[in-house]
Amino acid sequence: MPLSSSQKRYLRGFAHALNPVILVGQKGVTPALLKELDGALEHHELIKVKLADDDRESRAASIEQIREHSGAELVQTIGKIACFYKRNPDRAAYTLPK
Repeated sequence: MPLSSSQKRYLRGFAHALNPVILVGQKGVTPALLKELDGALEHHELIKVKLADDDRESRAASIEQIREHSGAELVQTIGKIACFYKRNPDRAAYTLPK
């Protein structure tokens, strides 16, 4: 079920203080990066990803590739930073509003 706008706003408040956990370099989205991303989402639930690419369309394609692979929700993008959220069913760190 997709996140509502109020849930995204709630998560953006927490994401503001986070540092990027995943850095997408010039090689782009690789299988190793996707594996690290899955582990980070499982552990943190809410993560920031920094993309090094200067091309806006290429960044958007990388963000979409990450979103499709992980099944995470895109919370926000600002410049070269994207925030993703994927709830961990075993231990939820964030109680989302309705």
